[in-house]
Amino acid sequence: MNIPSIHVGIGPGGDGMSSSIQIIILVTLVTLAPTLVIMLTGFTRIIVVLGFVRSAIGIPQTPPNQVLTGLALFLTFFVMTPTFTDVYNTAIQPLMNNQITQEQAVDRAQVPIRAFMFKQVRSEDLSLMIYAAHDKQPRTVNDVSTVVLIPAFILSELHTAFQIGFMIFLPFLVIDIVVSSALMAMGMMMLPPTTISLPFKLLLFVMVDGWHLVVQSLLLGFK
Repeated sequence: MNIPSIHVGIGPGGDGMSSSIQIIILVTLVTLAPTLVIMLTGFTRIIVVLGFVRSAIGIPQTPPNQVLTGLALFLTFFVMTPTFTDVYNTAIQPLMNNQITQEQAVDRAQVPIRAFMFKQVRSEDLSLMIYAAHDKQPRTVNDVSTVVLIPAFILSELHTAFQIGFMIFLPFLVIDIVVSSALMAMGMMMLPPTTISLPFKLLLFVMVDGWHLVVQSLLLGFK
């Protein structure tokens, strides 16, 4: 009985990669797609801020993780739609029409993504990564390598997300302090302050239309 074998290699005389190599690369890209969505888009900032909102209110299980992740993904696609459209028009569509090679498609796809990251990245984080990589001081943005830009972009997103999270925590912290002081004044030290403050925090969040304000600040925060 003959056992079928799979041959992976470059065909002789071919201008590009064999179909087997292309399939392997495609499967690898599909596997790395979630990581790319998280690292190269605004998903990091959005999901961290939404997590801060849930923690500040004091209900760690509501909304569930699936709801927050789904909302973060849809907001990410909403923010990244212009960038994704440029990638499709300049790289994917010409590649599907056999107008450019795969190498050219990759180079073209990087342009709008890098442009988005450069708009969000802080100069301090970019300088740090350039110094850590022992690269020469770039004269233009084109001189900055993508390997340096990606971690600098992630650091900037985390910095921005924690700034927003701090502003979200402040009003809820005031409520906790007021409730704790009131309970101590009444001698009810055995009663957990969170039990009393939670309804007030929920009331405040609903009255100011909290989810609307949070999403609005997230969407307007992207340049």
